[in-house]
Amino acid sequence: MPAGVLANVFGPDGLIIIAVVVIVLLFGGSKLPELARGLGSASHEFKKGLSEGEESSKAADAAKVAEATKVAEATKDPEVPKDSSGS
Repeated sequence: MPAGVLANVFGPDGLIIIAVVVIVLLFGGSKLPELARGLGSASHEFKKGLSEGEESSKAADAAKVAEATKVAEATKDPEVPKDSSGS
């Protein structure tokens, strides 16, 4: 039976309740706190990794901008004074 048919019969809240009941039956009530702790720590590690990745990305971007500025300044032609004599 496709999930769309189940959603029509039970509604979205009913599907969540059915999923929770199936999880309790598969893992048992005593394992649920352990599973929740595992999911919580995995979520925490994932968020920590995302924030570390953003910080390193910002640092790399800042380094690229600084390097580009150095290169632009080093390759800039010095201004040559214009000769007013017309030659």
